[in-house]
Amino acid sequence: MLGLDLKGKLALVAGVADDQGYGWAIAKALKKAGANVIITTWPPALNILRMSLERGKLDTNLGPEYGTLTFEKIYALDAMFDHMDDVPADVKTNKRYQELGDFTVRGLRDSIERDFGVDKLDIVVHSLANGPEVQKSLVDTSRAGYLAANSASAYSFVSIVRHLSPIMKKNGSFLALSYMAAEKVIPGYGGGMSSAKAALESDTRVLAFEVGRRHGHRINTISAGPLASRAAKAIGVIQNMISYCEQNAPLQDSLQAEDVGHTAAFLCSDLARGITGTLLYVDKGMHSMGMAVPTAYHVSPQHS
Repeated sequence: MLGLDLKGKLALVAGVADDQGYGWAIAKALKKAGANVIITTWPPALNILRMSLERGKLDTNLGPEYGTLTFEKIYALDAMFDHMDDVPADVKTNKRYQELGDFTVRGLRDSIERDFGVDKLDIVVHSLANGPEVQKSLVDTSRAGYLAANSASAYSFVSIVRHLSPIMKKNGSFLALSYMAAEKVIPGYGGGMSSAKAALESDTRVLAFEVGRRHGHRINTISAGPLASRAAKAIGVIQNMISYCEQNAPLQDSLQAEDVGHTAAFLCSDLARGITGTLLYVDKGMHSMGMAVPTAYHVSPQHS
């Protein structure tokens, strides 16, 4: 039997704050496949996440065969910053950041190296995105808002790959999450987020070449359909996006977070060792459609 086996592998999922998003689903899938999982969360959400885990408020059930989802470590990470020297004074003195140590990308690398050693990390998943002006049309987005969206959602992946590649085990796997707005107009998905996703997809291809040649690691991205996670609700029109996809996609059942989780586990496994520089759609086929489907449209059953 051909099995998806991640036993003995160490995986990092960056950008997990609750049990509603794709990051959590990916962490669960990696754990069920046998991996040991580290997660990072945004510093202001760290204590809430830890308390929710301690009080059993999050869905940690992996099923009777697998037990409970546990994490090797939970680190604070603000991927807007590469080094502590980059952090503004008002952030350093913010009570939600104080006493966290080095919460930058370089700090994450140092923490992993200290806690696990070099050549131990096998898998890195980038589940980070933020656009402070996401509800604004692109034409109304400020320069600061546009650059912030691209820094948090696209350049953060470049930074994570650059900092973590040298301490990863050879033939490691990096994975990021994108969305169809990188290629097509999604009204309401503004603030420069569509630009950030387009940059992320382009960076996937370039990084796959550069990091593949330099370190032997693979770099891929999943273009996932819309999901009503807590973070996605900030968009404001997320339910409209989901309804549109359900009405127009080839497969009309709702996309589940675990659909993306399972695909992520495959891409990070040795079963996908020949795949790099690739954008893989997990959206019920919505990306293939070029025209909206009339409500009354149906496909007649085939008769022999």
